[in-house]
Amino acid sequence: MTDLLKDMTSGDDARSDGPFDESEAVFEGINRVDLGGLLIAVPQGVEIQVQADQASGRITALTLKDGNSGMQIHPYAARKSGGMWDEVRTQIIKSINEAGGLVEEVPGPWGAELNAQIQAQGENPGLQPARFVGIDGPRWFLRAVFLGQGARDQAAAKRLTDCLRSAVVVRGTTAMAPGTPIVLTLPKQDEKSAEVSDRELPNPFERGPEITETR
Repeated sequence: MTDLLKDMTSGDDARSDGPFDESEAVFEGINRVDLGGLLIAVPQGVEIQVQADQASGRITALTLKDGNSGMQIHPYAARKSGGMWDEVRTQIIKSINEAGGLVEEVPGPWGAELNAQIQAQGENPGLQPARFVGIDGPRWFLRAVFLGQGARDQAAAKRLTDCLRSAVVVRGTTAMAPGTPIVLTLPKQDEKSAEVSDRELPNPFERGPEITETR
């Protein structure tokens, strides 16, 4: 199965329909919410929930919520050579197994992804479904985690998947170590394209395993 997953379409070919680098994206006619390092089209009815530092305006956690489905998303700096998702996948599998969860590697639209049962914390502890997707771009890496109903039901996750495909990563030219989060910021006050809620994310929309730098 591992060899099959490695042979699947990856890299720029897998991203032909998005997500995009800022150098590749079509901006005309597409209304995206500007979150600094990430631009994303959010349809009516999909809510953006964030945790942010009020002093700096920097977003520390970003979730899109559509009914009983959620998607956490964050861009990171990566090496020019790519391949970040292969390393991050190994880290996630180890983290989930050590925490007493379950995880399997399966094929997906962007290549290998992970279907998991992760240990949730808070008021409703226990195993919760999660689907981890990783997408390598030019000097950046995008991680998305589907939660709730959308973690297992692709129909329930369709609008969130469309949001992910619409995303444009704005990495910038600053030198950054691989695995460094690309800064996300709250939209400008006059941004009207989507409702942005600055509050604690409800269970099961918890942050997934973090990325650590591998050199």
